[in-house]
Amino acid sequence: MKRPVLALALAASLVAGAPRLALAHGDAAPQPVDVSGLEPLGEDIRSSNPYKADNKRVLEVGANGYNQNCARCHGLDAKSGGMAPDLREVEAGEAGDGYFLMRVLHGAKREDRYKMPPFQGILSQEAIWAIRTYVDAQPKE
Repeated sequence: MKRPVLALALAASLVAGAPRLALAHGDAAPQPVDVSGLEPLGEDIRSSNPYKADNKRVLEVGANGYNQNCARCHGLDAKSGGMAPDLREVEAGEAGDGYFLMRVLHGAKREDRYKMPPFQGILSQEAIWAIRTYVDAQPKE
């Protein structure tokens, strides 16, 4: 009996304009990322991450992009809670960069259902590489 009441109360609070606690990790639809202030990388997709973790703006853009698009499944601060792979475990260097890039661009499907949406046409390569830089900068515990 408590669950329907709780669900109804939550729905009513969302409609009434209360804080959107149910969407704390952002909208479920992939969101474009503001990459202003980053070095433009051009039209050709790079095979390895050109950004470095000592660039404050890259880390800011990466954190913003990660929180808007990745955190709801891969965990806050890139610490997976088990719903999706821990991105801090993706191999470093070019091999990991290639895997990361392909997965972000094309998503992941299982049995004709997307487990991760494709971000091609939504995220620029600047946003993708900034997110990769942010994830790589997170401590592995």
